[in-house]
Amino acid sequence: MPTDAILSTARQFLGVDPTVSITLEPIKRGASGRTILRVKTKGQAPFIGIHWTDEREDNEQFIPVGHFLKKCRLRVPAILHENAKRHVVLVEDLGDVDLLSLKTRPFEERLPLYRSALEQVDRLFYAKPEKDFVLMPPFDAALYRWEQEYFCEFLVEDYLGLDAGPLRHDPAFGELAERLGKVSRHLVHRDFQSQNLLVRDAQVWLIDFQGLRRGRQEYDIASLVFDPYLDHSPAERAELLALWEEISDEQPESRLFHECASQRLMQALGAYGKMVRHRGLEWYRPHIATAARLLQEVTAGTPLAAPLAPVFAAIP
Repeated sequence: MPTDAILSTARQFLGVDPTVSITLEPIKRGASGRTILRVKTKGQAPFIGIHWTDEREDNEQFIPVGHFLKKCRLRVPAILHENAKRHVVLVEDLGDVDLLSLKTRPFEERLPLYRSALEQVDRLFYAKPEKDFVLMPPFDAALYRWEQEYFCEFLVEDYLGLDAGPLRHDPAFGELAERLGKVSRHLVHRDFQSQNLLVRDAQVWLIDFQGLRRGRQEYDIASLVFDPYLDHSPAERAELLALWEEISDEQPESRLFHECASQRLMQALGAYGKMVRHRGLEWYRPHIATAARLLQEVTAGTPLAAPLAPVFAAIP
């Protein structure tokens, strides 16, 4: 059992016997096939225990990627103890405050935190893995097509009950994947959204980075700017892009940026549909309408608009 594996590993790390009381508090995060618990015991600072399964290939990458990012001086939790045989890792506890939990605060108050987050994307640009460092497969046309299929299966078919055949066979989607898949130079977090950006000491720290791979930097930026959980206004998005330009000395090319946003939003909608229909996680349901509205906005006037129109019309 995952809980038993974390508890046993925690006792091993702490060097205590079974008579010592240890409290395990569940932390609910995402859909990565992992069990995440806060470990507490008297006289010790809390830490986080993570147990992973083979449900997703990237779960095995958490430990090596964590060490790599820490070596590159990115803000990630320190790895305290590893037990790969039991699929358990113990990491530093960064607390429970993430960007999403601060959503109701005035946007101008949050801007320094967005700067902190985007500075991490910029630092990733300069991170250089060793030649023998194994990353997840890069974002190529096949992976972008996989994201589109994820959207078709779990949002269009399972959640909405529509026929996704016309989308699968529309050349506009394949052409989009081919265009975006031509370049994959930068390291990308791949899930750079508000729940994975924790706040400690007025700085943003990255978690859930096991999907790190080469791709387009614009994908991570679009993931935050068009985050359905935060639902930024057009004016706020403009401020975030201005902030990015200040940090990186460049603006994303508009068409490329919006195409990356389209991909990211399709992937998110697929995930939301899966969480609601297959796991009964109703928390995701209201975010479907938000993500669909954002996808409709970024695809307006493009070849994707017409084939996606029946999908948008079917979303309550």
